[in-house]
Amino acid sequence: MNVLTTLHDGAVGLLSGGLLGLAWWQIVLVTLVLTHITIASVTIFLHRAQAHRALELHPIAAHFFRFWLWLTTGMVTKEWVAIHRKHHAKCETADDPHSPVAKGIKTVLLTGSELYRAEAKVQETIDKYGHNTPNDWIERNLYSRYTWQGVGVMLVIDLLLFGAIGLTVWAVQMLWIPITAAGIINGLGHWWGYRNFEAPDASTNISPWGVIIGGEELHNNHHTYPTSAKLSVKRYEFDIGWAYIRGLELLGLAKVRKTPPRLELGTVRPVADGKTLDAIIANRYEVMAKYAQELRRACGSELARLKSQGAQNTARWKQMLAAKRWLHRDADRIPAGDRALVAQAVGDSPALAKLVAMREELRQLWTRTNVSAEQLVADLQAWCRRAEDSGIAALQEFSLKLRAARA
Repeated sequence: MNVLTTLHDGAVGLLSGGLLGLAWWQIVLVTLVLTHITIASVTIFLHRAQAHRALELHPIAAHFFRFWLWLTTGMVTKEWVAIHRKHHAKCETADDPHSPVAKGIKTVLLTGSELYRAEAKVQETIDKYGHNTPNDWIERNLYSRYTWQGVGVMLVIDLLLFGAIGLTVWAVQMLWIPITAAGIINGLGHWWGYRNFEAPDASTNISPWGVIIGGEELHNNHHTYPTSAKLSVKRYEFDIGWAYIRGLELLGLAKVRKTPPRLELGTVRPVADGKTLDAIIANRYEVMAKYAQELRRACGSELARLKSQGAQNTARWKQMLAAKRWLHRDADRIPAGDRALVAQAVGDSPALAKLVAMREELRQLWTRTNVSAEQLVADLQAWCRRAEDSGIAALQEFSLKLRAARA
């Protein structure tokens, strides 16, 4: 009888507080830490190291991430990598596995994990995009073969450590990636936020501080430089995933392959040459981002002039507001409701019209693929001459910066 009582009391004690016997706030804190490790595993191992080959991981680090992801997500590396690579290859098209542009934001936000599972069943996707992923004994005989058993082991561990409340801890762990990665990043990251660069898709940065989702919040930066191990590019941006990578690198557990390119400015060349062209093309997104600043500055000057005249309620004011917000974007990215306002703003300002026309001409340097390098150099030289002869200070200064560009 005493044995049964002891067993009963032990079982009740285990269910009520688990082996750790933590207070509720300690359980919340531990849960946040556990889910953050999962996010770090996804962004460092699956995303940056495997899908984009932006860094190499030491086997110790790689095996830790693989084991942890087996416990907390049950995702198969080859499937995740293949689906993500297809997303980049087919971005914002009907073939994109999870584009809010093609499928709708509500669908991606609420059923992102279902979209992932559906694409994982498409063998053509796995075969075409899942190359160069782990295929060792433990991958074939454990991680890929027994996917749900890993999360089952995690459930047992949570119940033992935390007691009955461990079921809630486990549920949060299971929902964390479907909500944050499959829903928020794949959904909001292509629908809402700010853009540093005119990447050829709808990607956005959800927040300049990438902490909660491991730095993945900086999604526009990632789509601009997909093979970069570092996702932050501005001084005010923070990528905690990059901080972890640097820590691993200091410990000899990681080797960074690539980071975002930086446009260097040296002495102004008398005439733009092939090296100038190479530097501009290599840093084309940053070049266009700086040109966008000039466009916004020109619109801001016109708005300041209108304000000094008390013209805040005029049609011209509304046109210039729309122009300042959208003029730096590619024409097909301007919302239909604002296109007429932007067009009118440009039509009524020869300086703005010139800036817009020169922007498109500059973009032709890397969008035309059927032109020789010599012709592109000649086109760049002609662009600089027109800019410096335009009488527009913004264009003149920008041309000098281009002639000072270094790769």
